[in-house]
Amino acid sequence: MSRVCSICGKGAVAGNSRSHALNITKRVFRPNIHRTRIEVDGRVQTAYVCSKCLKGSKKDK
Repeated sequence: MSRVCSICGKGAVAGNSRSHALNITKRVFRPNIHRTRIEVDGRVQTAYVCSKCLKGSKKDK
């Protein structure tokens, strides 16, 4: 599955996971991606869209 939003281009970001003892390990922050049907240039097609774009109505159903 694609992990990049087809509307805004949001993707995975690397960071650190800190424990209570302040140990550091690498981790990945992934966007909340959903497979939805959107209209692009008058045609309906399936795309991967993040939840922020879905809620912000940046897509046409």
